Amino acid sequence: MHPIKNNWKVAVLDMYEGVPNEGMRCIREILSQYADMHALDLQFDEFEVRQHQQLPDTSYDIYISTGGPGSPVDSEGSDWERAYFSLVEDLLEWNRTQEQKKPVFFICHSYQIMCRYYQLGNVCRRKSPAFGVFPVHKTAAGMREQVFSALPDPFYIVDSRNWQVIELNYENLQAMGGHVLALEKERPHVPLERATMAIRFNEHFIGTQFHPEADADGMHMYLLQDEKKKQVVDNHGPEKYHSMLQQLTSPDKIMLTHDRFITAFLDYAIYGALSERLAAIKHLVEVPVHNDDENTYF
Repeated sequence: MHPIKNNWKVAVLDMYEGVPNEGMRCIREILSQYADMHALDLQFDEFEVRQHQQLPDTSYDIYISTGGPGSPVDSEGSDWERAYFSLVEDLLEWNRTQEQKKPVFFICHSYQIMCRYYQLGNVCRRKSPAFGVFPVHKTAAGMREQVFSALPDPFYIVDSRNWQVIELNYENLQAMGGHVLALEKERPHVPLERATMAIRFNEHFIGTQFHPEADADGMHMYLLQDEKKKQVVDNHGPEKYHSMLQQLTSPDKIMLTHDRFITAFLDYAIYGALSERLAAIKHLVEVPVHNDDENTYF
């Protein structure tokens, strides 16, 4: 199955501010393996946003804005953030006026600053840090979401955050054309609002609180570092530490999300509404189907 064109440009907005991380490696690997799998000429360029204020123009086909460290609140009004949201506004305008749309995926820190900037909810500190492998539950809108279609309900994610988005402003969200797609795990005995874990901001922008790019190898290496092990054990106890290591080996938890989430976003971005595109070029081809026996990357 081939899209209308074979050459694609992806802009990866690096929000890690120079901090060592596994996220960029995972995103590079996913993009490279997706290109090989679909025989695409896929070029991806990286832009260091927060330290060097590097930002792409609107000539790219697809944009991925990564997670990153620090407060999603304290950067308000900074030079890099003004430049960042200037690009976001340019992409919104492009998608309003141009036929060929430009999808954007916002991960974790990027998701949080989007929610804060557009006043979609209360971006605030959690009472205690979230850390572990947890289930995420789809909303009714999430059940209909194309990007979620290859994942069960609930699906599992790596959660590692001090911040959350709660108290949604549904009026502002609906004005953008947005919907809440997923909520954090149910906690019947905890009298606190469940944080919003994924939002479709509009038809072409989607974001997640979690890191769907996270893979088992990266998390395993991360948790085996002496400093990280001590941090997890001190803050969450040895049982949580060993439970996380064990859950990393389960193929139906974070690796399922890793294998299927960003792949589905790229499918949507590149192949779009298949029936409309195929009708437009009057060319019928077989569409590859993701099934439970298929491992997209490994």
